Amino acid sequence: MKVYRGVPHAGDRVPCALTIGNFDGVHRGHAALLARVVEAARARGLVAAVMTFEPHPREFFTPAQAPARVANIRDKLEALREAGIERVYIEHFNRRFASLTAEQFIDDVLVAGCRVRWLMVGDDFRFGARRAGDLALLRARAPVGGYVVEQLPTVLDGNERVSSSAVRAALDAGDLARAQQLLGRPYMISGRVQHGAKLGRTIGFPTLNLRIAHKRPAVHGVYAVKVHGIDARAWPGVASVGLRPTVDDTGRWLLEVHLFDFAQQVYGKLVRVEFLAKLRNEEKYGTLDELTAAIARDAQRARDLFNGALAP
Repeated sequence: MKVYRGVPHAGDRVPCALTIGNFDGVHRGHAALLARVVEAARARGLVAAVMTFEPHPREFFTPAQAPARVANIRDKLEALREAGIERVYIEHFNRRFASLTAEQFIDDVLVAGCRVRWLMVGDDFRFGARRAGDLALLRARAPVGGYVVEQLPTVLDGNERVSSSAVRAALDAGDLARAQQLLGRPYMISGRVQHGAKLGRTIGFPTLNLRIAHKRPAVHGVYAVKVHGIDARAWPGVASVGLRPTVDDTGRWLLEVHLFDFAQQVYGKLVRVEFLAKLRNEEKYGTLDELTAAIARDAQRARDLFNGALAP
């Protein structure tokens, strides 16, 4: 899969079947859409492509009201690759891009830049300055642009629409089973193990540290987890996703994982943290001893979950 920051240069543009969206989490609804894009591309001899945005448009316009992020960019791209997408165009959502008229977006970005020949969007898709563009405009300009438009069908789970918002709500509530049902797979975060302050090892709970790049992750608190990618096994442990208010006032989010019965050095290794059950929310403690006691309780509860002594 090829990934482009913006549209390709003129010599690397190929006719494509394209869909557009944020694809935060790549859930079952996205999977159905992506499968249709791949099918259409193969039937027409086109490249299967996705256009997405970084940052999320709402992070640009109203950062305080922007939705929490379900997935980091690495996990999003991996899910798109697994779905059979061959090209991803990541548009930098900035003031210049936001100021494009709807007609400019169609003519300059989709037709000239991406060479779109087949396009799928939802009936609520809006684009261009002041969100003036819609599905009707795309269809009206399709004959001149040389593309066809297909409307994205809604995917339901029972009576609920499968959406990134539904996944966020499940994760925010700590309902990992519901999130997995909507995603079609366990919820995971991947990242490279980084050096940290090494406080954990001084209190008996050394951790693997993974940076959270965005400011509002969809998960927060303490979890029972498994870590994949260290070796052939999935290592059980306990993880915290948060701001570490007891020991840090920088406001930086961090994913810290204490693995059980583990003593390897794995700095720089790319791992995936699978979230199994939420244990509690993050708290601020008055002393380091209180924090240590809380971590010990979390670790024991996670061990009990893995041993089947407690229900999630």
